[in-house]
Amino acid sequence: MSIPPAKLRRQTHKSFASSILWGSMSRGIFASICIGFVLLGITGCGAPGEPVPPSPLVPVAISDLTGHQAGDAVQLTFTMPGRSITGDRLLSTPAFEILRGGTKPDGSPDLKSLRVVDTIPGALAEKYFVGDKVQFTDPLTPEETKAQEGKIAIYAVRTRLSQKRASANSNIISLRLFPVPARAASVEARVTEPAIELSWAAVNRTSAGDPLTVPVHYNIYRAELDAASTKLTNPDVSQLNLNGKLQLLASQPEQSYNDKSFEFGKTYAYIVRAVISRDGVQLESADSTPFIVTPRDTFPPAVPQAISAAVLPAETDNALVVDLSWSINVEPDFAGYRVYRSEQPNTRGQLLTQELLPTPAYRDTSVQPARRYWYVVTAVDRAGNESAPSPPALVEIAQPLQ
Repeated sequence: MSIPPAKLRRQTHKSFASSILWGSMSRGIFASICIGFVLLGITGCGAPGEPVPPSPLVPVAISDLTGHQAGDAVQLTFTMPGRSITGDRLLSTPAFEILRGGTKPDGSPDLKSLRVVDTIPGALAEKYFVGDKVQFTDPLTPEETKAQEGKIAIYAVRTRLSQKRASANSNIISLRLFPVPARAASVEARVTEPAIELSWAAVNRTSAGDPLTVPVHYNIYRAELDAASTKLTNPDVSQLNLNGKLQLLASQPEQSYNDKSFEFGKTYAYIVRAVISRDGVQLESADSTPFIVTPRDTFPPAVPQAISAAVLPAETDNALVVDLSWSINVEPDFAGYRVYRSEQPNTRGQLLTQELLPTPAYRDTSVQPARRYWYVVTAVDRAGNESAPSPPALVEIAQPLQ
C-alpha cells in the first residue's frame, strides 16, 4: 500500500527532527562526560577522528665537527648523536648529510651557500665509524683544489631519522684549500736481516700536474695487517683490515727509509705521503699504493769463529777427550750451536749434538786413539736457520802409552 506524499513528507521531517534532537543530545552527553573526566583529572578525551601518526624523532645537532684537507679531499670527523631534541634515546643510527659552501666577500661564512654534497643512509653509516667517531672524506678533484687555491670552504653536517625533518646544522668549520703534491709512486721494499729498506721516486709536481715550487718532504707510515689483506691486488688503505692505526715512522726529505723495528712473520703495509707547507699548514698528498710485505727470517746467524781444540785426559785411565771452544754469537734471535765431527777433511761428518748447545763449548768423550778428527761448528737461530760451518779444527789422538 502506497503512502500519500503529504504523509511521507511529515514522517520524513519527523525522522529528521528526531535525528537532529538525538545528535544534539549525544553531543551534549559526550561533552558532559568529557567535562566530568576533566574534573576528575582524567585527560585524553577528544572528538573521534582519523589516527595521527607520532612525530618523528629529531636528533640533537652535532657540535664537535672538525676537518682538515687530506690530499685532494677534506676529511671530516664528528660524533654521531645518540639522543633526540626531546631527550629520547635514538634506537637506530640516523642518516647523515654533508653540506659544503663558501664565504661572503668579507670572508665570513655564507650559510645560505651551504648545499648537500653527499648523503649516507643510516644503514651504511656504521662503515664510517673509526672508534667512537664518524670519519668521512669529501673527495675533490685536483682541478677543484687548483681552482680553489687559497679560497675558504665551509662545512656542516646534519642528521635525520625521517624525510620529514632533519636535525639542525652542526657547528660550521672553515678551511683554506690548496693544491697538494702528487702521490708518491713506485714504493718498493727489500727485506734484509736488520731492516726493511724502503725507497720511492721523488715527487716534484702537484696532483694537477703543475711543478712544485716549495720544498717537499715525505711522511712514512706503517700498519700491521691481518692475513686477509695479503690476498688483495693493488689495494688502497680503505680496503685493508688494519690491526691498528697507521703509525708515522718518520718525516724526512730523503726518498728512502730503513725500518729496523719490524718483526719477522708479521704482515705490514707501508704508505708514503709527500708533504708541503702552505700558510703554516702541512698538506699531505694522497696515499701511495700500499706496499704489503710479510718478512720471513731466512737469514742464518754468523759463522762461529776462533775454534780451538785441546786433547785432555779423561777421568778414566788411558782415555782421552777433546775439549772444544769458540767465540760466542751475539744475534738477538740466536738459539744454539751444533757440533760435527769427521774423519775426512772437507766433510761435515757426524752430528755430535742432538740438542742445541746454548754455550760455545763442547767436550767429545767418544774419541778413539790413533785417529785424526776434523771438527766444525754451526750456529742456529730461532727460525731454524743454520749458519755455514766454521773453519775446521783438526785434532790428532795419539796412541796411548803402554
